[in-house]
Amino acid sequence: MKRVLTAVILIPIVILALFRAPLWLFAVLVLTVALLAAKEYMGIAKAQGFQPFQSLSYLFLVFWFWSIAEFTATLTVSTPVSTSAPAPVFTMLLAVFSLFMLFLPLVFLVGALQRNPISQALPDAAVSFMLLPYIAFTLSTLLLLRTPQNGPLYLLYLMLLVWSGDVAAYYVGRAVGRHKLAPRISPGKTWEGSIASVAGAMVVGVLLFHYVNPIAGAFRNVHLLRSSISTFTHPYSDVPAPLPPAPLLLVISFAVCVNVAAQVGDLVESALKRGAGVKDSGTLLPGHGGVLDRIDALLFALPVGLIFYLAAIGKYFSSPISAP
Repeated sequence: MKRVLTAVILIPIVILALFRAPLWLFAVLVLTVALLAAKEYMGIAKAQGFQPFQSLSYLFLVFWFWSIAEFTATLTVSTPVSTSAPAPVFTMLLAVFSLFMLFLPLVFLVGALQRNPISQALPDAAVSFMLLPYIAFTLSTLLLLRTPQNGPLYLLYLMLLVWSGDVAAYYVGRAVGRHKLAPRISPGKTWEGSIASVAGAMVVGVLLFHYVNPIAGAFRNVHLLRSSISTFTHPYSDVPAPLPPAPLLLVISFAVCVNVAAQVGDLVESALKRGAGVKDSGTLLPGHGGVLDRIDALLFALPVGLIFYLAAIGKYFSSPISAP
């Protein structure tokens, strides 16, 4: 009951934040989730005997989110995102990300020189560094994917694929699950549940993309999805231009890849908790455990969603603009 009640409360908040929150507020909300997840991650690390650099980790996490928020603030909803090659702004972001990833481990290693015993220097530095790609870089993808035209709708689709797969795995696994998927990591997960998760995500993905225009229209009717003459309508008409249909094979590939990534993310967090000897990462969300327990699948699904958006699927969330 607690699990259902928490979901009923959180899902509308997530949808409102996705579609209506201004950029600064959305960035603050995502940063808050990242900080809570980081706290739980470092708690798991401590339970395994590590001593992560908490202050430095928080500082870098906040700095990264501030940088991404400033970057996305320079973009507008009408900024096109190339689907054949990364746009210059994303190329620049990739360069900054590469430099950040190159120098950040060195900072942690220098800080670890004062560790006692010295044998803790390398593991403590490594555990601290892993916080950034695992939580900060993945969650900041929310800011990037929300910025383009119809970005909130795309993010909602991605989340629905993750959630539907999770629900299918849970109920099918409990009903008919017999063969353990990863008994050392998560004894409750089964191959039957995993296969059902993929199948559920595929079905939901096909339905979502097939009815993308009615869904987009419904969101516009309740003023959740904004439309503008420059980006969402024909230049000589107040009627919103329809979103182009995505090929079925692309939709299925997208759903399967997002689902598999989500399942891997779930297993990774389960491995971290099992190594620490804890059942949940926290107790903040009744019936769900901690924040990290709730977003573990999304952490791995978001980068896959970004790759698909840039490589192939982004153009199907951009309304065509035609002349009269």
